[in-house]
Amino acid sequence: MAEAERIIGTPDSPEGDGAEPGQSSRPDGQVGDGARPRGKRRVAVLFAVAVFAYVIDLVSKLIVVAKLEHHAPIEIIGDWLKFEAIRNAGAAFGFGEAFTVIFTLIAAAVIVVIARLARKLYSLPWAIALGLLLGGALGNLTDRIFRSPGVFEGAVVDFIAPKHFAVFNLADSAIVCGGILIVLLSFKGLDPDGTVHKD
Repeated sequence: MAEAERIIGTPDSPEGDGAEPGQSSRPDGQVGDGARPRGKRRVAVLFAVAVFAYVIDLVSKLIVVAKLEHHAPIEIIGDWLKFEAIRNAGAAFGFGEAFTVIFTLIAAAVIVVIARLARKLYSLPWAIALGLLLGGALGNLTDRIFRSPGVFEGAVVDFIAPKHFAVFNLADSAIVCGGILIVLLSFKGLDPDGTVHKD
């Protein structure tokens, strides 16, 4: 009778719910007490998003340089939104043109940090956010390295020109969107490893 009660009731071992000893399972498929959540790492998602952001940025810049540079701006929505080719030696949105090399090193450092975070990445939203950051950083870093006036001093190609706003490119957009998503995830208490905390 005692054996039957043991089978029908709560298991004595944690094998029944898939959690490690000393860990509590949660309805979202993760484990509590700071343990690593169950599921696959999201590295493939991170790099897929990064490649997509990088490719569309690279292709857009090649088209702008070939078709728009040294030509009159193209009006998309009257004078509220134009495509206008500009070479930007500074940071995103044209800030700090005297510190091109520093911004190049910062972009390289961001890429290294994201690559290190990928080893413990189990959150899909974080994978998307970091992928956007990585793709945008790689896009502008490519300009810094390969465009004139020289290696690590190259000017970034910007072309999206809203009225009363700085001219930017798709890499800048990816970086900003990724940054905003990271802020939102942080406010929600979601960590890159998939754990959720309320503090």
